[in-house]
Amino acid sequence: MRHKHRIVVLGAGYAGAYVAGNLARRLSPADTEITVVNAEPDFVERLRLHQLAAGQQIEAYKLTDVLAGTGIRLRLARVTAVDLERRVVVIDADGDGELSYDTLVYALGSHVADCGVPGVAEHAFHVTTRPAALRLRERLDSLDWRGEGASVLVVGDGLTGIETATELAESRPGLSVALIARGELGARLSAGARRHLRQACDRLGITVLEHTSVEAVEATRVLCTDGTAMASDATVWTAGFTVSPIAAASGLEVTEDGRIVVDDTMRSVSHPNVYAAGDSAHVIGDNGRSLPMSCASAGSTGRQATDAIVGRLTGRKIAKSKLDYPGNHISLGRRDGILQPVDDMAQARPMHLGGRTAARIKTGILKISLWGIPHPTFGLPTRRRRLATAPDASFEKTLA
Repeated sequence: MRHKHRIVVLGAGYAGAYVAGNLARRLSPADTEITVVNAEPDFVERLRLHQLAAGQQIEAYKLTDVLAGTGIRLRLARVTAVDLERRVVVIDADGDGELSYDTLVYALGSHVADCGVPGVAEHAFHVTTRPAALRLRERLDSLDWRGEGASVLVVGDGLTGIETATELAESRPGLSVALIARGELGARLSAGARRHLRQACDRLGITVLEHTSVEAVEATRVLCTDGTAMASDATVWTAGFTVSPIAAASGLEVTEDGRIVVDDTMRSVSHPNVYAAGDSAHVIGDNGRSLPMSCASAGSTGRQATDAIVGRLTGRKIAKSKLDYPGNHISLGRRDGILQPVDDMAQARPMHLGGRTAARIKTGILKISLWGIPHPTFGLPTRRRRLATAPDASFEKTLA
């Protein structure tokens, strides 16, 4: 009796949970077995972790509830290695520490990068995981009694840095918040959007330090490359993100920064039974440029990976997703925001939308993103496809 085709999905973030849910809906359980491996028991709304750190109540959704009724197996464990030759995932679980696969979906996402700056790992806070956001929140709670004397430095003026600084300033007006930018604040935005951003920072009392680089982070201060030292009761590091070294260590072809090189169907160019989606994948968009790490990219790459796996396993034509980046959706606290559309070359268009309307749209986008995880196949056919060939042979042809 042949075994079912084993699909293992690494990571249950926006990309991984979406892919797993779609595959469970579209492939027959008579032929396939889907397992999701995730280190944490909750689905993490990473796009809202700066709100959690600021003190707002952000519900944690249990993955057991999110995946209920799908037939997907959930393994709560940390991935430590991938053995491509044996087609095995090594996990840190007690006893059974290996999972065999026929198709692997790598969606482990990204985490904060210290950028080689001394002291970041030891002294800085970040908002890339729920435990980290709660740790920052606890620190900020301990500073509240100090009133106007407490200071927070947010290092990095990307979207995460901007959203974190504005959220903290609005939610905790007693804190002195400063935002450190390596270049011009909002340099990738249009002129009008940059003005709106500056006005928001002024309104919220945020001190903006442009053209400033950090040399080291200490427990109570930040040292800049120009020799200045800035006092800080809590330094929040948002200056960069990186991916796990597991993909590179496994022997998959990766870029210099460790992301998996894939073709336009999200299939590894070096190992055809491995797919990547989300931040872990190096994807060339329709404009010929690499897609940025983002929730939008997680959506488009997740859809494409799903369509490719279903198509190849069932012998059907592979649908092609549009691989583009529509623009930036930036929250500036709960009552303000910026929507910045970009052109085909990912450059900011002259027009932007700001204010309460932009904030409401951003809130709507977040709700849709969350709703799509436990309802990944809304509007799709409910028919579950049988595999076109014996699962054991389905990928042997591609490996020959």
